[in-house]
Amino acid sequence: MDKRFSSMFGLSEAESILLLDTPLGQLPEGQSRYVAACELVNFPTEAAIQALIRAVQNPNPELDNRIVRRKSIETLGRLSAVQALPMIRDCLGDEDCYTVENAVWAIGEIGTDDAVLLEQVAQLLETPNQTYRVIIHTLAKLGYEPAVARIKTFVDDEDTTIASAAMTAIARLTGDRTPLSQVVEFLLHPNVYTRRLAIQDLIDAQHDEAIPAIARTPVSLVFRLRGIRMLADAGTGNAGTNQAKSAGIDIDRLNFATDIQPWLEQVLWDRPEDLTLVHEYDQPPTLEFLINELYQTDFGRCYLAVKTILAEHREIAPAALMVAYQEKARADYGGHYHVMKLLGRLHYEPAFELMVQEGLNNPQPQFQKSRFAAALSLGELGNVEAIPALKACLDSPIWTIKYAALMALEKLGDRTAHDLAAQDSDWLIRAKATSM
Repeated sequence: MDKRFSSMFGLSEAESILLLDTPLGQLPEGQSRYVAACELVNFPTEAAIQALIRAVQNPNPELDNRIVRRKSIETLGRLSAVQALPMIRDCLGDEDCYTVENAVWAIGEIGTDDAVLLEQVAQLLETPNQTYRVIIHTLAKLGYEPAVARIKTFVDDEDTTIASAAMTAIARLTGDRTPLSQVVEFLLHPNVYTRRLAIQDLIDAQHDEAIPAIARTPVSLVFRLRGIRMLADAGTGNAGTNQAKSAGIDIDRLNFATDIQPWLEQVLWDRPEDLTLVHEYDQPPTLEFLINELYQTDFGRCYLAVKTILAEHREIAPAALMVAYQEKARADYGGHYHVMKLLGRLHYEPAFELMVQEGLNNPQPQFQKSRFAAALSLGELGNVEAIPALKACLDSPIWTIKYAALMALEKLGDRTAHDLAAQDSDWLIRAKATSM
């Protein structure tokens, strides 16, 4: 489990349990039982699990308590708490559809081969107003083949995220991979959530033939990198081995140099000209409008803005971007990322120190992608003074930062980090070092 975002509130196990057990009307001012349920994911102990079970069994109908129950179920799933399965099973009949959703998801995380329980989950496909995508995903993950006929009824669902999940589940449960071609088409759907979730579905199906299409998908590179990384791990035998074997998939089917590296590095460079954009402007936009587009949650719109800035405003954009950085982008992790990338593409030398100090060395977890954006922008600037800072990145536990640093060092003509990277614990970093 990635722990960088886990312990954000600083509560101990004992403090979290005490808080979670406190009745709603007796909570100290400023304290939250929801926070306690979040924090207990860091404590895989029997005491923590029993506290979470008690929270789920709390019958108080108030909204705050219902939200805590949902979070507690989620945390039990993340803790793979097998002893909580009977209680979670009882939640499948809850009147609150979000509680049911979390119960189904938790069952998938904990795992079970209990056919009676799996059939109970499958029957939810016939219950109105449920979160069908999660139900379908869980049934596929746990290999419940008797649900195939019911899942097929969702392949034409008007909600494309549900249809995508259904197609993927059929491929996983039957071995017929034909439906995955439609899932690949969803990568260019106008709705950003459909595009993002299609990547997840292709990961679940271990459909590594889609890596080039994923690389061109106009969503945040975080989703694309995750997709390519997970498919690369499975396709080279570095992860997902048992799932691949059980699905009859060759675990050594991918070659780093030909099947992974070109697409992975294309995504890390993250140039809009390498994407298949799904949006367009109906009239020429102003630079002010384009800069405001960098804060969109749909990165497809951000990439269109970036492409337009580079094509039409190269001369005046750097100064405007520096103003935008100070006014807003500095505190907005999406905007921060795009400004870091643009200043590199624009070869704006005065931003060198900014890239090093507030990009490459940014300590905040939510600004992680700005760190590898800054690394690559430093490579774009061509200033060899960045080499020591880039080499220091090779000590990072985050693979994307190490990989981007190696790409930037390569662009700057420095190969001295090769030996260190060639001994890295991550196979992907070792492969990159060898390729250098």
